[in-house]
Order: sequence, then C-alpha cells, then structure tokens
Amino acid sequence: MKILCIGRNYVDHATELNNPVPAEPVIFSKPDTALLRNNDPFFLPDFANDFHHEVEIVVRINKLGKNIEERFAHRYYEEISLGIDFTARDLQDQLKKKGLPWEKSKAFDHSAVISKFVNKDQFPDLNNLNFRLDINHETRQKGNTADMIFSIDQLIAHVSKYFTLKIGDYLYTGTPAGVSPVKIGDRLQGFIENEAFFDFEVK
Repeated sequence: MKILCIGRNYVDHATELNNPVPAEPVIFSKPDTALLRNNDPFFLPDFANDFHHEVEIVVRINKLGKNIEERFAHRYYEEISLGIDFTARDLQDQLKKKGLPWEKSKAFDHSAVISKFVNKDQFPDLNNLNFRLDINHETRQKGNTADMIFSIDQLIAHVSKYFTLKIGDYLYTGTPAGVSPVKIGDRLQGFIENEAFFDFEVK
C-alpha cells in the first residue's frame, strides 16, 4: 500500500508557515514503514530537533482507480480516520532552502500516525466535519473540512491522474493551522466530532 499526503490544503496553515496558497494540490508520499498504529508511543528521533504535529482527516481507498472523475470520487472510499503527519520542521526548512526533496523530514519511520477507521456514513456531511488535536488536554489544532482548499473528492480526482489508487491506500488530506513542536511526555489525543480516535504519548 502507499500513503499519499496533501500539503498546504488549509489557507491558515499555508499562511502560518509563510507558504503561498497552492493553485493545485501539493502532493508528497510516505512509505508503509511510516505508519504508527494502535496508539503506540511516538519516539522522538535523534536526527532533528523540531518535530511538529499536523493532524489530518485520512481516507482509505477501497477500489482500484485511475483518472477518477470528481463526481465519482465518493465511490472510492468508505472509511475515514484521523492521523498525524509528523514533520521534522528544522530538517524540512534546511532541505527546502537547498531545493531538495522533503522525504527525510516527512517520510521517516513512524511519522504517519493512523487511528481506527470508521464508516463515513456515520457523519452527515464529510464537507463539514470538525476535528481537533489536544495535547496534554489543551486544544492545539482544530479544523473543519469545509475550510479545505481542495475537498476530499477533488483530491482523489487529482491524485488519481498521477498515481493509480489501489485498495488499502491512504490519503492524508492536509492540516489546519496550529502546528507546533512536540516534546517527550506529551499526550496527544485526536477527535472527530468529539469522538476519540487516538490517544498516545511522545517518548
């Protein structure tokens, strides 16, 4: 399986990092070794000093698709989840300044937290979905999918132009504003519409 991720999909997040608002989705990927499941702890790596949380709605692809039309995109996923795209921000900044790819700062082992998946039908409107990240019982990030620059269906249509989507692939749909560093001892709890989806610690 593959993990496709979308960057800068919320205007306020692009702005907080002094990035331009994209005219089309910014795509990057992570390998399956990036996954962190089952509320396992996130162990801070030693190759950087500034690891940021980025909470995101995630969808799991349920059928093979290529060049999918937006109007049919909803047929290609049945379940959603909540995830975190951990980013080594200081390393990413160094790579960007040199014009180099981001992979080392984005795709390292256990950088892709994934929660349980639930059927999308339990939510009345996927384009108006509230989600948030609490750290040590304080809300750090909160977002609503209505604020996405590109909707879930638009993202699926776009990425399928370049990558054949296969059963079991994950799509991380972007993070709202409020990203910040994590430190040892932090407890991270993620919620969609006040339902808990993950709860783990940084070690």
